[in-house]
Amino acid sequence: MVAPDRSTKTRRPWQLARAGAVAVGACAVCCAGPVLAVLGGLSIASLAGAVWIPALVVVAVVGLLGVVLLVRKRRRATCATPAGPVDVGMPTRPTRAGATTAGDTPVDTF
Repeated sequence: MVAPDRSTKTRRPWQLARAGAVAVGACAVCCAGPVLAVLGGLSIASLAGAVWIPALVVVAVVGLLGVVLLVRKRRRATCATPAGPVDVGMPTRPTRAGATTAGDTPVDTF
């Protein structure tokens, strides 16, 4: 019986570790550009947000004030009723062409 070669067994885990390190390095090189671009975009967006926050607060306050005034105006308008009786106006029957009085029934000619 031949004794197994122990040097290949101990070398195999290190070969896998090297392959994993190479894969991680390749991924870092490949993805570095997009990751830096995303981080740069986020920092530019936060810078723009920091500059525009006071202006956006002013716009939000003006919009909120407009909504409050509009709601108050609508509430006042819905609760206001005219004093005294209101003429509803009864609908009338439409008259046909050729009728002389309300009781006449005209003859349809085709």
